[in-house]
Amino acid sequence: MNDQNLLTALQIGSEQGYKELVDLYQEKVLNICLGYFPVYQDAEDLTQEVFVKLFETIDNFRGEASLSTWVYRVAVNKCLEKLRYRKRGKRMAFFQSLIGLEEHASHIASSFDHPGVSLENKERTQLLYQHIARLAEKQRTAFILNRMEGLSYQEIAGVMEVSLSSVESLLFRAKQNLKKSLRHYYEKQMI
Repeated sequence: MNDQNLLTALQIGSEQGYKELVDLYQEKVLNICLGYFPVYQDAEDLTQEVFVKLFETIDNFRGEASLSTWVYRVAVNKCLEKLRYRKRGKRMAFFQSLIGLEEHASHIASSFDHPGVSLENKERTQLLYQHIARLAEKQRTAFILNRMEGLSYQEIAGVMEVSLSSVESLLFRAKQNLKKSLRHYYEKQMI
């Protein structure tokens, strides 16, 4: 099914259209979610939320970009929304602990369970993901789409709704920031 036929099938509520969309994009959406949330179960849950959002909002798709660009955009926006929600929750728990509403502040331990990483590389990969998570939101998004999902600069510009030069700049700064923040780790490893 080409994009237009798939879009038509989705807009009329075709079960086959929904199945086709999931088959085409499930792995790609999961990879994006893993870029933001490297615990597999979290990424899998978020992937389901992305598809629910896609199904709910298919009538809003205007066709100004390709279907794949729209799918990536919804996935990225859902991931960023989830990150913001988690940050709000952590701030609220901190403030509650300060004013005594909670006896102990809850702290969610972040485990690392990315399926594409072998055991011996988990420590280094976990460190990389921690540093990617510290990047500015737009730098992180550009980096994940380019390095983890393999999108071209042009495709990233479409997903992020920015210019090509902005994508180049975001990726350059992301790489510079990662080099700078990881330098101490690798210097320590050389000793």
